[in-house]
Amino acid sequence: MKTAFRIPVVIVGAGPVGVTAALLLARHGVRSLLLERHRDIYPLPRAVVVDDEVRRILQSVDVHEEFAAIARPARGLRLLDARHRVITEFPRSPHGHHGFPQTSMFDQPELERLLREALARRPECELRGGVEVVSVTRSVPRDTGAPDGPTGPVRVTFRRDGGGEEEHVWADAVLGCDGAGSVTRDAIGAVWEDLHFEESWRVIDVRTSRRVRTWEGAEQICCPTRPATFMRVGEDRYRWEFRLAHDEPLDGPDGWARLRELVAPWVDLPPDVPPGGDFEVIRQAQYTFRARVADRWRRGRVFLLGDAAHLTPPFIGQGLCTGLRDARNLTWKLARVLRQGAHDRLLDTYELERKPHARHVIRVAVAVGWAMTGGQDRGAALRRAVVGAACRIPGVTAAVSRDLSPALTAGPLVRCRPRLTGRVLAGTFCPQPWVQRDGRRVRLDDVLGNSFAVLTAVPPTPPMTAVATALGAPMVQVDDLGDDGRLAAWLASGRAEAVLLRPDRVVMDTVPVGTGDFTDTAAWAPLVHTARRTADARPGP
Repeated sequence: MKTAFRIPVVIVGAGPVGVTAALLLARHGVRSLLLERHRDIYPLPRAVVVDDEVRRILQSVDVHEEFAAIARPARGLRLLDARHRVITEFPRSPHGHHGFPQTSMFDQPELERLLREALARRPECELRGGVEVVSVTRSVPRDTGAPDGPTGPVRVTFRRDGGGEEEHVWADAVLGCDGAGSVTRDAIGAVWEDLHFEESWRVIDVRTSRRVRTWEGAEQICCPTRPATFMRVGEDRYRWEFRLAHDEPLDGPDGWARLRELVAPWVDLPPDVPPGGDFEVIRQAQYTFRARVADRWRRGRVFLLGDAAHLTPPFIGQGLCTGLRDARNLTWKLARVLRQGAHDRLLDTYELERKPHARHVIRVAVAVGWAMTGGQDRGAALRRAVVGAACRIPGVTAAVSRDLSPALTAGPLVRCRPRLTGRVLAGTFCPQPWVQRDGRRVRLDDVLGNSFAVLTAVPPTPPMTAVATALGAPMVQVDDLGDDGRLAAWLASGRAEAVLLRPDRVVMDTVPVGTGDFTDTAAWAPLVHTARRTADARPGP
């Protein structure tokens, strides 16, 4: 048995969620070790869509410009009936709240390559591939005598590919980003809560130079006997998803004929066209789409993220997005605890905030699945008719689009005052317009850095200055940003003179008009108070 070593954070799984978590921690100066069972990036497509909030997360790990080169903005989602007539449309803007297109199509292996390249540039991160994690246990190394409590060290046992000898690493925290079959989830004793959706679908990824009839957005075919999804992913890349049984092959001569029939509404494939050629099936995989949430996401300093914590049907394209939100929410809190001595109670807010949010997103996906494609009973047709009628009501489609990532509910780090007039800003994301900085046009987050920040439309008051100083937060006057008044208008819509932004750019507290002070500093200050000041408290690169 090899000698164990110690590192601040071990991340089990180096998919997009795990690598993004490592990069976010690195920006706060936290070292991490990623353990991944595969030696290289999985080469076949899986996730194909992200929203503007996730692109903002990619900006925070410095891969947004490279991602823009491989991404394709999509126009939104159309619900079609069995004859491919439009029931309703959910448009997505090329200019979203977060400063990016609201929907972007991409190829997951290309995104993973960008993330791995960014990882290689960070000395705080180490990746070990070809490693199987055997166990995650909370115990005490003999040479430390540390208490085996919530903050005690965690031992991760792993085995290298092809070798039987077990190795150990001690960590101050472990992030389980190891997917639906998570070893980490088992280690903390978490079990799945079933949200009652399970269907078998065939996912088919195709590369073709043939003319494909598409409106440059996703299409959901609402048919009780043959529901389907179609989308253009790249320049010559397309994805179809059909609800097919395991015993319905699409291989061989008969299967090829069946595939031509299935894709006929979008592309013409004459009978004499052989498989392959100018219509190449890159991947064909059978999936069981499920809706599940782990009953607990944390034990001590062992956490679950991504598919280890939740499984989302793909009907609204939020599976990967939900996992990356987990990483963004947890990492700044963990860094503040590990690097700056904040209380461990800050980490309680991870599950408190993320679990209801993820559950909501999953329920929206399940509702779309059942209302538009689920079931073959008499009620299925009625559900489709009702949804179609509802979506024709002015404002409903825009409301549904906003509901894909709702505001965080009130909690220790989200101080919501009663709404008298105007909108409630606490728990929502600050918009990200283009601003002027030193004669250059940049995005807002590039000005704010990666710590807390105060945005104000009025001269700072002593209480506002005291909060900013205590948190090491820049104080930014919105009138000096040259953003055409967008941020000032946003503050006015919530009847706020200023807002306190968390490092993930969620509004934590507000200064109501005429008060000069934040609404509830006493509630959140004990959680974010740090025992020591470090360079991490200042705006990062």
